[in-house]
Amino acid sequence: MTTVLAVANQKGGVAKTTTVASLGAALAARDQRVLVVDLDPQGCLTFSLGHNPDRLEASIYDVLTDGVHAKEVLLDTVDGVSLLPATIDLAGADAVLLMKPGREFALKRALAPLRDEFDVIIIDCPPSLGIMTLNGLTAADSVLIPLQCETLAHRGVGQLLRTVSEVKEITNPNLELLGALPTLYDSRTTHARDVLADVSDRYGLPVLAPAIPRTVRFAEASASGASVMAGKRSKGADAYRELAGSLCDYWWGGKDLQTFA
Repeated sequence: MTTVLAVANQKGGVAKTTTVASLGAALAARDQRVLVVDLDPQGCLTFSLGHNPDRLEASIYDVLTDGVHAKEVLLDTVDGVSLLPATIDLAGADAVLLMKPGREFALKRALAPLRDEFDVIIIDCPPSLGIMTLNGLTAADSVLIPLQCETLAHRGVGQLLRTVSEVKEITNPNLELLGALPTLYDSRTTHARDVLADVSDRYGLPVLAPAIPRTVRFAEASASGASVMAGKRSKGADAYRELAGSLCDYWWGGKDLQTFA
């Protein structure tokens, strides 16, 4: 059974794209058929997986606005995941979709023919709460919120949770909120641990384990055109491998997700 995961946070710089790329590669290494979808006009996921958005002839924009079949746009990556890429054209998609009925369902319709070909589809939502993010949440079975372990990083969480609640009421009643994933985590500081406790207490939001550590390996991986899984073994890669295992056990093994107590 295919599962669709949206990775969303309207705040930038929280390792959202890193999470999509690394988790996708970790799941592929577990013999899962994985598709990652770039919904960010900046094309960061596309670039970090080895494709130059400026040189692509077609992207997810053409799928959502011109009726191009998603299969015609799919790209291969070094990590063994398939990619629905983004280009700067996607910046104009909101305006185009705004005039169309059922605009929140455009991505869900586009992904429907691909569900039988993949075990996991991961959507990299843009750092906003616009139509693209609403499309991602409407198309998803579950949503994961990467959260930087700093005080100011979680100020928008309440707004995002309200958006998720509204999506559940209007366009996707079965959407499941998996919880927050702590990123850029420095276990040596009490501040990072306090932020995690505050998020859990304030929002009643599960905090998934393991926390993703802060490491330069992620930046190096993005520059190389592959995820951190393709490089030397690192704490960051190990954390995403553990997260992938926890999600697989949850989705298909009936086990509880690993969380911080």
